[in-house]
Amino acid sequence: MSDAARIQSERQSQRLVTAYIVSGMFFMLLPGTFLGVWNLLNISQAHLPSALPQAWLQAHGQAQIFGWIGSFILGIGFYSLTKMQSSRAFPSLAAWAAWVLWTLGVSLRWTTGIIHAYWRILLPLSGVLELAAFVLFYRSVRRHRTNSGNKPEAWMRLVGYSTIVFLLALTVNCWLLVGQALRGGSPALSHVPDQQFIVLAVWGVLVPTIWGFNARWLPIFAGLKQPDDWGLLSAYFLGLAGVAATFLSLLPIASVLFLAAAILSILALHVWEPAVNPPKLLNVHPSFAWFARLAYIWLLVSCALTLLAVRFDQSGGFWGASRHALTVGFVAGMVFTVGQRILPAFCGMRVLWSKKLMFWSLLLLFAGCALRVSFEPLAYENLWAPAWKVLPASAVLELLAVTLFALNISVTLLRPPAHLLVHLKPNLTSRGR
Repeated sequence: MSDAARIQSERQSQRLVTAYIVSGMFFMLLPGTFLGVWNLLNISQAHLPSALPQAWLQAHGQAQIFGWIGSFILGIGFYSLTKMQSSRAFPSLAAWAAWVLWTLGVSLRWTTGIIHAYWRILLPLSGVLELAAFVLFYRSVRRHRTNSGNKPEAWMRLVGYSTIVFLLALTVNCWLLVGQALRGGSPALSHVPDQQFIVLAVWGVLVPTIWGFNARWLPIFAGLKQPDDWGLLSAYFLGLAGVAATFLSLLPIASVLFLAAAILSILALHVWEPAVNPPKLLNVHPSFAWFARLAYIWLLVSCALTLLAVRFDQSGGFWGASRHALTVGFVAGMVFTVGQRILPAFCGMRVLWSKKLMFWSLLLLFAGCALRVSFEPLAYENLWAPAWKVLPASAVLELLAVTLFALNISVTLLRPPAHLLVHLKPNLTSRGR
């Protein structure tokens, strides 16, 4: 491929990943966080976990998992194609077609869960569109794999395995939605298959994908020791075993496997060990490494709460707190930490607009998560009635955190790339004089 073609391919991939990031932040803000806050406020006011329709809660979860995180994964995945040793041109048509199908599919899934109109048609259609988008993505990734003959690094294998499970998860999602449209009485899936599907999506896709990218980037950005490949892959397969145990309704075994996987991932990634190299903190807040480590505390907290839920949960309080610690404390926390380091670079070599906003978004996110995880079991399980009054505060803090994150990334994307800022600053200085 010529230099001109490579430059053009790079620009196409930057525009595309920007589109995925922008649409992902939309789902994060409106269908995800805003709807989640509204749901929690209504539940807290009624003092009843079942105060809202299950279809609303499931629409919120779908927007967070697929609309936000899923869009980020697809965008970063397509962008990485230009970094592989491949002579093929960037798959622009397939990439944009996938973006249209994915965004439309996630939007239909959310709106159908909220308004219930024509849900027997739109619900399975949303699943088909999401699956079709991912098939386009998967075919592009397969076509652009390098044929160097070298064995892929552990982090690449982990991300590759997670991609296959992502395809499986979307297939299961489509099958569940079609079945619900044919036999169900509402857009809401039954409780057990819905919870099993969440476990598949989170522990089969999101968590191992984060582990894979952490293995690639934390040694560079945080100066950590290179990961233990065997330990990392073992953690992944323990997590998959936990997913399988969940589908077999062996929840005590699944909870132990998830805890073992979390501990092994922390050891393999050397997250809590001293840095061996100076961290690269250019254009990010100096607290970067600390927040990355704190995210793994939330991973352990989630696993501990899962163990408690198996034994003590009666009304969903422990299960909900465990899920929140995992999806917000670990997944969102890691996206807020590493994302504000890499997304500006992926979207045209830009510089993060505000280091302070990065710090405050993370601090507010973890503070809100701490309140939610601490007081949800007390409220939902009727252990302490005043806990209901604390839950809305947790929602407001997380809403502020998400808004600051979105503001920081949005302004960053609107600013010129880093190399243009270097040329603009002298001109601005001379005009000021």
